[in-house]
Amino acid sequence: MAHRLRAAFDHAMGEEFELVDSEDDADDPQDGAREDEFGSDMDEEFDVLSGRNVDTTAAQARRGKDIQGIPWDRLRFTRKNYRENRLQQYKNYENLNVPRQNLEKECLQVEKGGKFYAFRHNTRTVSSTVVHFQLRNLVWATSKHDVYGMHDSLVWHWSPLSRRKTDVLNAARPFVPVPEARKSSWVKQSLVRNMQISTMCVKNNLLVAGGFQGEMVCKFLDRSGVSFCTKITFDENAITNAVEIYENCSGATRLMTSNNDSIVRVFDVERFEVLQKFHLPWPVNHTSVSPDNRFVVVVGDSADGFLADNQSGKVLAPLIGHLDYCFASAWHPNGHIFATGNQDTTCRLWDARNLSSSFAVLKGRIGAIRSLRFTIDGRFLAMAEPADFVHVFDVYQDFQKSQEIDIFGEIAGISFSPDSEALYIGVADRTYGSLLEYNRCHVNTYLDAMI
Repeated sequence: MAHRLRAAFDHAMGEEFELVDSEDDADDPQDGAREDEFGSDMDEEFDVLSGRNVDTTAAQARRGKDIQGIPWDRLRFTRKNYRENRLQQYKNYENLNVPRQNLEKECLQVEKGGKFYAFRHNTRTVSSTVVHFQLRNLVWATSKHDVYGMHDSLVWHWSPLSRRKTDVLNAARPFVPVPEARKSSWVKQSLVRNMQISTMCVKNNLLVAGGFQGEMVCKFLDRSGVSFCTKITFDENAITNAVEIYENCSGATRLMTSNNDSIVRVFDVERFEVLQKFHLPWPVNHTSVSPDNRFVVVVGDSADGFLADNQSGKVLAPLIGHLDYCFASAWHPNGHIFATGNQDTTCRLWDARNLSSSFAVLKGRIGAIRSLRFTIDGRFLAMAEPADFVHVFDVYQDFQKSQEIDIFGEIAGISFSPDSEALYIGVADRTYGSLLEYNRCHVNTYLDAMI
């Protein structure tokens, strides 16, 4: 399922050059066979090529080292050649095969070359795993020095300050809530074991992981053990697609889940009881609650999403324009603008005060838009494709200027730090999986003063 650079390295070892993976073959039954073809011996050869010093610093990057540590100078092709082949051969996954000839005409003409965030560090001490190829919310920064991600069955915490990794949650083991949590919960809990983590969210001192069988596990970061775990749905197609943690108007923490059983659920985090259920006509892939708590954007297995009242669930307006299924959404902190990401390779921007149509369309390079994040100050929008590209748009310049971060590998998730000073990108790859860290660029100007 994960994109691998391994095929390129086969060519370097004398094999025919071929890009074997794309999002379009994510469900290919031969994928596991390909994984076994290369084996541990080949991985050891890659380690020899890349060297044992697996991290890359900003200083090393300035001296010419590849930020991911890929030894292009030892290979029989250049990074430019590999990128050109990748652009030509990558196949984007589509659920709806509809004509898209006019889509390019709608897209905003964006000036690339902006430098809003500068590369700071890449560590391969921590890397990510993409278990479901359409769900990419697996990296969360709760501060500039605290990042959470998922690899295999483990949720990890990484400190960019101390360069230390700590395991936070092990989904391979049965979850048993701590005794005080079992007493305080009003909801019947069930044993959760061997959970495959499909999605996660970390905010407000709370970590919530969703699973492939409708599971949900909640852990407070300042407490030992798990505070709540259950199967929130027993539908055959029960995967938990997205989780959102937010505060309501009174400041109480709420938890919203999006599921393939076509239901959005809102939980009270204090007692973990279900406060609301919104039934939809299609599986729900993502929701985003507006900063003022009045509205919620709902997208899923439909070309059309909608804006709804967050209290009643009443649909206020449809979101018409996308051509395929949506898997991402995000609100600008001003509470008026929001974005939706789609498998038609575009992000549409909407104004809640006029939803007759989107006011701008942003285009990706090779694939679906799987993750969207605004900075808390509202200055930038980050847009991640399933692999290779993260785009950062300058909101203050009407999204017409962007920075394109060009890497190789599946993107497990993106996250700005709450102070907007750092951007983290999780890369999923057996050899070059890592966590990329970027720092915000500042231009300091000084006024002459008369004394």
